[in-house]
Amino acid sequence: MAVRKLEHVGVIVQSLEISIPFYENVIGLKHLETLVHTNGVIRLAFMAFDSSSETEVELIEGYTGDVKREGRVHHLAFTVDDIEEEFARAKELSLIGLDEGITMLPNGSRYFFFQGPDGEAIEFFQTTRGGNK
Repeated sequence: MAVRKLEHVGVIVQSLEISIPFYENVIGLKHLETLVHTNGVIRLAFMAFDSSSETEVELIEGYTGDVKREGRVHHLAFTVDDIEEEFARAKELSLIGLDEGITMLPNGSRYFFFQGPDGEAIEFFQTTRGGNK
C-alpha cells in the first residue's frame, strides 16, 4: 500500500495570531511556517513537535466552505507522559471546556478534554498501549 503516515490534521481557526500561540503554549507545538494559499485568501500555519515532525497540525484561517459537506473531525488527541500533571496545568491555565476530571478507559488509558480558541475539542491522552504508560 502507498499510504505511509498521517501527514497532518487541518483545523479551521478564526485567527492565526490567537491560535498559533495557543498551540505553542498549551500543546507544546512549534510553528514551522505560515503561507498564503494560492487563492490569496486562506492563510495556513503548520505546526509540529520539536522532537518529531512526523505528523503536523495545520491551522487554516479564512476558509469559508461548508465543513459539514467535507467531513468533521471530533477531536485532536495528544499523547502526554503524566496525565495528572497535565490536568493540573490545564486547571492553572483556566482552559475553556476543561473536563471536571480525568476519565479512565477499561484498558487503563486515561484522558481529559478541553477546548481550543475556536471551540475545537482537544484531548490529552495517556495510553497504556506500547511503551507509553
